[in-house]
Amino acid sequence: MKCPVCGYTESKVIDSRPVEDGSSIRRRRECLKCQKRFTTYEIIDSIQTIVIKKNGNKEIFDRSKLLNGILKACQKRPVNAEEIVSSIESEIQNSLKREITSSEIGELVMKHLRAADEVAYVRFASVYREFKDVNTFLQELNMLMKSDRRDTD
Repeated sequence: MKCPVCGYTESKVIDSRPVEDGSSIRRRRECLKCQKRFTTYEIIDSIQTIVIKKNGNKEIFDRSKLLNGILKACQKRPVNAEEIVSSIESEIQNSLKREITSSEIGELVMKHLRAADEVAYVRFASVYREFKDVNTFLQELNMLMKSDRRDTD
């Protein structure tokens, strides 16, 4: 690690501790040449996931886009959107796929929202599945109600 003061490349670690969320490590270092102290952060180098959109375009996975969509569906609902996004993001990273389709992400969101809150699920589904009319909306509600009955029997 290069000293930010003198540029010397040798330093010793004085203190190491995990950052609050556990995703990185904070290290206090001391330069072996000028004895100045500085802080570095060590993080896991993750592979960027590419999202293949419906039109075939590709873009880098953007957590904030996913969070915004889920927040809209969960508005005024007792749902922890951050937790759902983290869970979906973990599933995507653990799949070890370098590319994922936007429809696969949509299905993951639907699965998690359905388990968390049925109203948020229906809100998201109405946009994701592009409900055209009230009948389509009612069909989705009927499917939801049938599966709930099966789960309670």
